[in-house]
Amino acid sequence: MAIGRGRLSSFDLLPPEADAIVSWAASELSDRDKTQTDIYGEFVDRCQALMAEHRGDLEFRIPAFSSFNRYSVRQARLSRRLDQTREIVAVLAEKHDAKASDDLTIIAGEMVKSTVLHLLGEAADGMAPKELKELADAMRSAQTAQNMSSDRKAKETAQLQKRLGEAVEAVAKAKGLTAETTEQIKAEILGVTK
Repeated sequence: MAIGRGRLSSFDLLPPEADAIVSWAASELSDRDKTQTDIYGEFVDRCQALMAEHRGDLEFRIPAFSSFNRYSVRQARLSRRLDQTREIVAVLAEKHDAKASDDLTIIAGEMVKSTVLHLLGEAADGMAPKELKELADAMRSAQTAQNMSSDRKAKETAQLQKRLGEAVEAVAKAKGLTAETTEQIKAEILGVTK
């Protein structure tokens, strides 16, 4: 028995030309300035205008209010999860000092990536291209932040090793130690060999 994603929703069946209208609706729903009914009315008007603009070359079934409602609920769930992730990160940021910021960045990045993957897994009835792009952007931003944090940590570690190496050489010179002994001390302390 084949397992698929099931029947396509009326939003999945909309033509690519309607993507901008779907993105507009998603944006309006997340803004929470208008009622769902008002947004749906304008959504229908925009879909009808799009079909009229193509003068019969583009015909599609406009999703019913019940489909729009399901889409709206999915959008609200997505927004709520992203808001919760932001709140968690904000609380963690307040409780950690600057020294722990790298760990916080890694934790936050993993939370964002986990949320994105969870949302993609739950999107059985499809997501608009704009939603997928926003999720991809969130993943990319989280990974970039983690990479920047790791790069900064690596640079700081390299600078610290350089200063420690210079300090070992200065002390060794003052104590009259041989170059071989100095290198052996550096190797033991820093894991550095020439």
